[in-house]
Amino acid sequence: MGFHQYHEPPEELSDEARTFARMITALTEEAEAIGWYEQRISVEKDADAKSIMEDAQQEEFKHFGMDLEFLLRKNLSGVLS
Repeated sequence: MGFHQYHEPPEELSDEARTFARMITALTEEAEAIGWYEQRISVEKDADAKSIMEDAQQEEFKHFGMDLEFLLRKNLSGVLS
């Protein structure tokens, strides 16, 4: 998404809305990385390289979960509404 993550003028958005947009972008990027690792893992022949990629993918899953948890916590507390 990069600099095109906003559908409204950024200067008109609250700090909370801009943080929300950044976290949604991060969530999307983590999901994309998980998918990339899945493809790489499925074709990698070297066991050591595959193990490193599996560890990296697990980190991406953790980051995805942290991003999602942040968004849920903020949304449920009413901060993002």
